[in-house]
Amino acid sequence: MSGLAALLAGRRPPGVYRWSSPAAVADVRHAVEHAGWQCVALDTWTVDDKAGFLAAVQSAFGFPDWFGRNWDALADNLSDVQHEKGTVVVWDGWSPLARAQPPGFAVAVDILTQRAGSRRGGAFAVLLRGDGPSIEVPDLDPHGPA
Repeated sequence: MSGLAALLAGRRPPGVYRWSSPAAVADVRHAVEHAGWQCVALDTWTVDDKAGFLAAVQSAFGFPDWFGRNWDALADNLSDVQHEKGTVVVWDGWSPLARAQPPGFAVAVDILTQRAGSRRGGAFAVLLRGDGPSIEVPDLDPHGPA
């Protein structure tokens, strides 16, 4: 978890990253929370459209019932996600959406990247875990797992 450790220690900036770690979500959650950050597990393995993605995000983050389930509502609700140190989102299953709906996936990543660029509410990082199509997102562990 060297890239994750660097992120949690402030040696890597918050952002959206690809991450190839095979660690169980429970182990990642433990490491993230032990460092004082909040961990959100986002699983979209069975999602290949905008509506399904937004429903999964609403559930993962515990957004209220009145969450609008559109891109503007996503951006607004993510701006309200707050944790003193920061939030790490472990996004498993990003590739079905990326393959089925490239434009929608690009919008989702753009919204997540914008939130990561804001310090309001603490640091924010998204880890796109696992294999998927080639996308313009840096690797958290650019030299491979330690």
